[in-house]
Amino acid sequence: MKMLTVGPKDIYQFATVKEFAEAFELGPDDLVVSIGMIHDQFLKPYLNGANVLLVNKYGNQEPTDVMIDAIIQDAGQFEYNRIVAIGGGAVMDMSKIVAVAGGASIDDVIDHLPDFKRKVGLVLVPTTCGTGSEVTEIAAINRTRLGCKAGIAGPEMFADHAVLIPELLYGLPDHVFMTSSLDALVHSVESTLSPNSTPYTRLFGYEAMKMIVNGYKAIVAAGPIGSSERRAKRNELMNDFLIASDYAGISFDTGGCAAVHALSYQLGGKYHVPHGESNYAMFTGVLRNYMEIKSDGEIAKLNAVLADLLDCDVANVYDELEALINQLLPKKALHEYGVTREDLPEFTERVMTTQARLMRNNFVPLDAARVRKIFEELY
Repeated sequence: MKMLTVGPKDIYQFATVKEFAEAFELGPDDLVVSIGMIHDQFLKPYLNGANVLLVNKYGNQEPTDVMIDAIIQDAGQFEYNRIVAIGGGAVMDMSKIVAVAGGASIDDVIDHLPDFKRKVGLVLVPTTCGTGSEVTEIAAINRTRLGCKAGIAGPEMFADHAVLIPELLYGLPDHVFMTSSLDALVHSVESTLSPNSTPYTRLFGYEAMKMIVNGYKAIVAAGPIGSSERRAKRNELMNDFLIASDYAGISFDTGGCAAVHALSYQLGGKYHVPHGESNYAMFTGVLRNYMEIKSDGEIAKLNAVLADLLDCDVANVYDELEALINQLLPKKALHEYGVTREDLPEFTERVMTTQARLMRNNFVPLDAARVRKIFEELY
């Protein structure tokens, strides 16, 4: 049994972009992949002649096969020995694929990933605190040509170096901060409950949960929504959230994500709900259904850990968890996103036919009837 997947060769931390750029000697042999706002606000003075590719010119939604093919083609116009991706999960995931593709199409990469060998260096620098993409071998894309969202993974997609820079996250809008950190919380819970979890992955997973939940409590206690006190506390804790995101990424790269992600992909794919928010829409609904099937084992330990963090009775743990998160990002029913009842059988079928990779990581098996039940309860 595999106990732990080892990710990047090393993980660095710098207080500022300037320190990072000097230590990594950015220059003409690099292709810096980012978005316009990050480039203009943080990177421009420190590029030292590096080539630049700004992915927001291709669209602002989560990565699609069409976007990635266009980026691969445009990246071929530059000469570089290293890709330095500075952005959220979308930027890092697309950069992993570009680095591995070597000019081939995204469909070729997906269909023949084991045959691809990366020939350029890869440095990943997150500007959100949720995906953990900088420490995983996984990239999630919306395969619009097939009408589904999917993840691809392979060792060639591990970065050589992951770099954490809290300065890059201080200006995050509250909604982006919450949707990304919620993604990390879901990663930690799903990987801990996974049948593939190990003592190593649970070590990282539980620590991530503790850091994130305690961080949420501190932010809520600091002041009312939108207050300068709450924003200051959030920024003070940003380094903790970055590390928690990495811990969760290390955990799920081996343990795997499961039904929360599999179900949320349907909401994100059709209605373009941000990934972390769509995860939250499904999160406790999936956990409650696990509990109906099997209430002992790792889920009992998980609930005890969360109850201790939330200072509540174990029987109320999911209600109290939602009560905390709702003070930062209110949960919505599926119909509030535009989902119709006619969508639910289609969503269920897609989960069962296109998300087997994730569904085999469930705490307990979920059949189509159970998946439909979850969608109905959350509708």
